[in-house]
Amino acid sequence: MTEKEKMLAGQPYKSWDEELIYERQRARQILYEYNHSKVTESHYRGQLLQDLFGSIGEEAFVEPVFQCDYGYNIYVGNHFFANFNCVFLDVCPIRIGDRVMLGPNVQVYTATHPLGKAERATGLESAKPIKIGNDVWIGGSAVVNPGVTIGDGAVIGAGAVVTKDIPSDVFAAGNPARIIKEI
Repeated sequence: MTEKEKMLAGQPYKSWDEELIYERQRARQILYEYNHSKVTESHYRGQLLQDLFGSIGEEAFVEPVFQCDYGYNIYVGNHFFANFNCVFLDVCPIRIGDRVMLGPNVQVYTATHPLGKAERATGLESAKPIKIGNDVWIGGSAVVNPGVTIGDGAVIGAGAVVTKDIPSDVFAAGNPARIIKEI
C-alpha cells in the first residue's frame, strides 16, 4: 500500500511521504487564495471550495480564515455554514450533512497519534473518520475528536470536547461532552 492508501484506511502512515506533502501544499495554496479573497468575490470563493473539497452542496459557505490538511476528504451537504477560524484535520473523511452550522473556532480532527512514547517517536500517525449528521449545530470553539459520529439534529454546546458518539436529537456539552438533555 502507498502511504496515502494507508492514511485513508486509518492505518499508521508516514505523513512526510512526497505525495502527501505535495497534496498538503496544494491545499495550502488554495486556502491561501480563499483566505485572502475579497468579501465581494463569492463566486470565486465557491469555485475554490469546489476545487478543495471532496464535495460541497448548494448554498454552502465557509467564512475565512479556514484551514485544513488536504481538503479532498471533506464532504459537505447543502446549506452548510462554518463561521470564522474553523480547522478541519481531514486525514480521513469528514462527512457533514445538510443544514449544519458551525460556530467560530470549531475544530474537527480526524488525525491522531499513538499514546505510547516509543511508537509516537517513530513519527507515524493515523486517523479515524468523522460523520456529522443533518441539522446539527456545533457551538463556537467546540472540538470534534477522531472517529466521532454526531447524530441528526444534535446540538453541541460552545467549548465542548466531543470524544464519543453523540446520538440524534440531543444537546451535549462539556469536557468531555456529555448529553445534557433530549431535544
